Amino acid sequence: MKGLSWDEFQDTVADCLIRHKSILDVLTKFQETTARVNRAVSKSVTNCGCIQINAKKQQVPSEIRLYELISYMDTHTKGKLCDNCREIIELEIGNHLFYLAALCNILGLNLEDILCAENEKLSTLGIYNLS
Repeated sequence: MKGLSWDEFQDTVADCLIRHKSILDVLTKFQETTARVNRAVSKSVTNCGCIQINAKKQQVPSEIRLYELISYMDTHTKGKLCDNCREIIELEIGNHLFYLAALCNILGLNLEDILCAENEKLSTLGIYNLS
């Protein structure tokens, strides 16, 4: 299934979305799936322990260039997701993508076009895009 396009996914979502067709339903389900992704990641720390979070202030020297910043930034995570946690998180992210595609369908937006435009912006501006 590696060759699936965002357009095909968006079409499949359109065919499957029956019950939650109202934009209000989709918005609230989209928000709920965000929380479920967060919860699944949190549970991989607190229940399973396959990953750990060690958050602290990022230590960045004051006189570095923006492109050097990446070598000083930390994800604050240690360890690797176990197969069970990976499966659960992937499932929750899949549900989240479903409602993202549903939202795009309702608003007449093309997810693949949005993805391509964002990729183009990132490719053009690189690290200066988010500064």
